[in-house]
Order: sequence, then C-alpha cells, then structure tokens
Amino acid sequence: MITATVGSSLLQAEEKTEKPTNNSSDANGLRDMGTCIGLLLDALPGKASRMSNVMQRGFPAQYGPAILLTTLVFLLGTASLRAQPAIGKARPLVEIRTTVGTILVELFNETPQHRDNFLTLVRNGAYDSLLFHRVIRGFMVQGGDPDSKTATAETLLGQGGPGYTVEAEIVPGLWHLRGALSAAPMSDDVDPERRSSGSQFYVVQGQTYHADELKRLSDRNAGTDRAVTYTEVDLNAYATQGGAPHLDGAYTVFGSVLQGMDVIDAIAAMPTGANDRPLTDIRMFMRILR
Repeated sequence: MITATVGSSLLQAEEKTEKPTNNSSDANGLRDMGTCIGLLLDALPGKASRMSNVMQRGFPAQYGPAILLTTLVFLLGTASLRAQPAIGKARPLVEIRTTVGTILVELFNETPQHRDNFLTLVRNGAYDSLLFHRVIRGFMVQGGDPDSKTATAETLLGQGGPGYTVEAEIVPGLWHLRGALSAAPMSDDVDPERRSSGSQFYVVQGQTYHADELKRLSDRNAGTDRAVTYTEVDLNAYATQGGAPHLDGAYTVFGSVLQGMDVIDAIAAMPTGANDRPLTDIRMFMRILR
C-alpha cells in the first residue's frame, strides 16, 4: 500500500434597384418561412440567435431559396456540433523534467477533480524542485511531497501536502497498468473514503501478471468495495505490459505516461536508504504542454 500521510449580422440581403419579379404572395410566403426559421434560431446560442432578427424581417423573394437552403444547412450543422460528447475533449499533457530525464504524461478527463487539481498545482509551480522521495523497484516511484523541496537527507518524507485532500475518482477500466499516474492515498485508517493526497502522486512501474493470478485477486476482492472485473484486453495488458493490479479499485488513476518510461525505470533502479528514499536526490520540474 502506498500511504501519503498526508458587429454585424451573418445574413444581409443586398438592396436591389430592380423590382422583384416574384408576386407578393411568394414574397409573403418566404417572409413567413423566414420568421419560422428565425424562431428556430432563437433557440440556439450565440450568433445563431442574432440571425433570427434578420430572418424575421424577411428578405427579397429572389434570394429566398438560396438563403433558406443555407440556413437549414447551418441549423443541421449546429445541432450536430452540440451533440458531440464531452469525452471528445483532448487530454491535457504535462511534461515532467527530472535530473534523470523527461517524462510526458496525459491526464484523464474521466477524473476531472484530479486532473484539474494537478493542472492547478503545475501551473502554480508547486511541483518544481520537489523530490521523488519514495522508490520501490518493480512497483512504483512516488513524489509530490511539498516538504521535500528543502528536506535534508535525514528528513522523513511522505506526510506533506497542500492542506487538503481530493475525493476519490476510481473509474472502472482505469487500472494500475505500467505507466499509470495515480494519486497517493491517505492511510485507510485515516480516511476509509480513499481520498487522495492533494499533491502526492506515484507512477507505476510494476511487473507482469498471469491471467490466473488476476482471477485469484479478483475473486478475493469480490463482494467488497474493491471488486473489479477485467476484460480480455485488461488481462492481456497485465500479462504483457505489467502493472500493480492489487491497487485496482482502491486508489485513483488519473493519467498515464506517454513517453519516458525509461526514465521511470531509471529512477526505480536508484539505490535507496531508509523509507525507500533514493540516496541521490531526484528533483522534478513540470510544465503544461496542452
């Protein structure tokens, strides 16, 4: 267990000197259609609603078919855009520079509280010059304790934070696979709700697991608040990439390493002393790329 004790309208009818050839009933009909379309546009946000002013005033009959067609295409396009799901939003990217190398991580939109909290801390420079203070080879590397910025070699780390915790966002399918960026939890004894440290995080290095090992783990947690169900894709990922499945269902995974797992491996291989702290300080500096 990892414990962080812790201004113009879009449509304008051009004035013509020629008298329209259409009869008055056609013009009135087009004006009525313009009014109806204007009412529809009123239901849409932004510039679309402003278009209704033009449409309800009507327009010269000779331009009617073209304007009606253009407007209907606009309506259909706007409705389609509004129907796009929020999950299509690009995932934020953060660069973590260390004294060993550079790591690129993406943050999951499925865990918005952790995503936004992490971005705020990065934006404010809260992680700059902090240490990876806990390293366990074959498992994970952990950092983000504010106390590590000025810590001496004898300082006990792992209890610092920004003064708040983050509500757990444990999402099925976001597992502790190799490269998972996860929030260091408070001790279960301190917070059974599995809230996360406000700043401490860990990146999984992990090891591979066979399907039967994952089944035993899943059976053991069945009926508890940590019950998980793995797909064939998940089983294959743990068998080929590796990870730390014993943490699934317990702690929040809010991102993943896109580049730089060799850096994580290098950090994990560092000699450590008491409390799994590297004997050589490994500092981090972060910036938001997207």
